[in-house]
Amino acid sequence: MKKTNEIWTIGSILKWTGQYFGEKGVENPRLDAEVLLSHILGMERIQLYVHFEQPLQQHELAEFRAAVKKRATRIPVAYITGCKEFMGLNFTVAPEVLIPRPDTEILVEASLERLNNIGQPHILDIGTGSGAIIISLLARLPAACGAAVDISDKALAVAGGNAAKHQVGDRLTLHRGDVYQPVAGQTYHAILSNPPYIPDSDIAGLAPEVRQEPLVALAGGQDGLSFYRRLIRDADEFLKPGGFIALEVGIHQACPVASLADALPQLKPEAVIKDYGGVERVVILRKSQEG
Repeated sequence: MKKTNEIWTIGSILKWTGQYFGEKGVENPRLDAEVLLSHILGMERIQLYVHFEQPLQQHELAEFRAAVKKRATRIPVAYITGCKEFMGLNFTVAPEVLIPRPDTEILVEASLERLNNIGQPHILDIGTGSGAIIISLLARLPAACGAAVDISDKALAVAGGNAAKHQVGDRLTLHRGDVYQPVAGQTYHAILSNPPYIPDSDIAGLAPEVRQEPLVALAGGQDGLSFYRRLIRDADEFLKPGGFIALEVGIHQACPVASLADALPQLKPEAVIKDYGGVERVVILRKSQEG
């Protein structure tokens, strides 16, 4: 894209960018090119092919060049566009929050299934980040209310903006603090979390894109289970009788996480749910009705 006087069509620039990203080691070069261009042009990706021969205006080309330059340095696409789809909703994202991933939809879907039969469910989301988990649930459960906890003021600002965008802000209370500390004395029908679960020693080997996400949302301690120990140890105190805690886990972590409840008489494993790739991705523990 060096010749400023050259006419670039949607088709030609997609072809060039896909090749360029491939040379730079980008995992999904063509897809990323399409996502960036569709964002800049305000089109759905399918429309790019309907308008394949459409030339780009100079301002569009300049904006696309800037985006391509960022992506070539392995900045995640979602941080460049400032948005990411999750559960059919468009969430604002920023470098201060973890980018929502399809695997986390398994956590939301499993929780929704268990909350549908509760009249006015109270839900707690710990480590909320962009708010994708709790906001997706509140959007589908109009009688529900929720609380979201995060240690980062910047993350809470992003979550608050997303709550307002999806019109659930009046049913969501945001708290700054560490794990359960800000909600002492409260109880919930469900506690949800996608906590940091990558062992500290594995952080350096992550893809360049992932390493640009907040370290506090990734690093899970020496064995990756530090936050699960805290979440499960104190869950009984914050769950209503019959309530549940649903946790996203990393590869090979489901059994170790579920076993953390072995010493807790009021909390029993209910389900381990696999993601779309067959990986055990969500652990659900249920509090007894007598608790």
